[in-house]
Amino acid sequence: MEKEKVLFVCIHNSARSQMAEELLRKLAGDKFETESAGIEPGKLNPVVVEVLKEEGIYIAGKKTQAVMDLLKQGKIYSYVITVCDEASAERCPVFPGAAKRLHWGFTDPSKFEGSWEERISRTRAVREEIRQRIVDWLAR
Repeated sequence: MEKEKVLFVCIHNSARSQMAEELLRKLAGDKFETESAGIEPGKLNPVVVEVLKEEGIYIAGKKTQAVMDLLKQGKIYSYVITVCDEASAERCPVFPGAAKRLHWGFTDPSKFEGSWEERISRTRAVREEIRQRIVDWLAR
C-alpha cells in the first residue's frame, strides 16, 4: 500500500513548514511521506535548526524549496497543509489530484525579535503548538 503524502507549505520554507515536516516524520514514523516547501523560499532559520536539534532532529544545511517547483514536477499529495497566515495560504497553488487542503496557522518565528534566548523560547512555543496540532491530527 502506498503511503499518504503530506506537503507543508509556508511563505519561505524556513521555519514553520520545516518544523511541521520534521515533527510529522518523527511522530508518525514511516506512516507518511512528508515534504515542505515555500511560496517564496528563503534561507533556513538558524533558531529553528536549534529548536529541532533539541528534539534530536538535525536539519542544518537542508535546502529550502519552492512549492511551484514541486507543482511543476507533477507531485501529487494526499494532504497540502498551509502553516502560514490565512492571506499567505491563499497564495498556495492548487495541486492536481484529490489533495485535502488544510490550514493550520502558526506565528512566524522569523518575525521574532530580541535576544537569541528570547527567540529560541518563542520558537520552542511554536514548535510545541505544531507538535500538538500534529498529535491531534494523527489521533483522528
